[in-house]
Amino acid sequence: MSEHRKDRTYMSVQHCTIKGIRSNVIAPGPIGGTEGMDRLGTKGADGLQNIRGIPAGRVGDVRDISNTTVFLFSDAASFITGHVIVVDGGNEHLRTFGLPYPEAVLDPQSVKALIKPRL
Repeated sequence: MSEHRKDRTYMSVQHCTIKGIRSNVIAPGPIGGTEGMDRLGTKGADGLQNIRGIPAGRVGDVRDISNTTVFLFSDAASFITGHVIVVDGGNEHLRTFGLPYPEAVLDPQSVKALIKPRL
């Protein structure tokens, strides 16, 4: 998490929570049928969205975002504040490594050439 984002989250929690206001952020990942996905998403030869690398095995749907929103407004989330809720099918956790999923997990030898040796 960047220092700037930490500072903003800290400020919102410190100044708003005491007044009963909760502050959370939804960070959507690849959501099918959206302008962002149309512009930034990759499509295979069949014209369908490329889901390779998404652990959930599918792109998200706008209902995934709306369900998260409903949850955050519900009593079930009354003690959650100051968080960034990532809704991306697990994609965020794999992005830092840059290895193809699930191939890297199922057959580590197949991606050995992609890993730089330590000096």
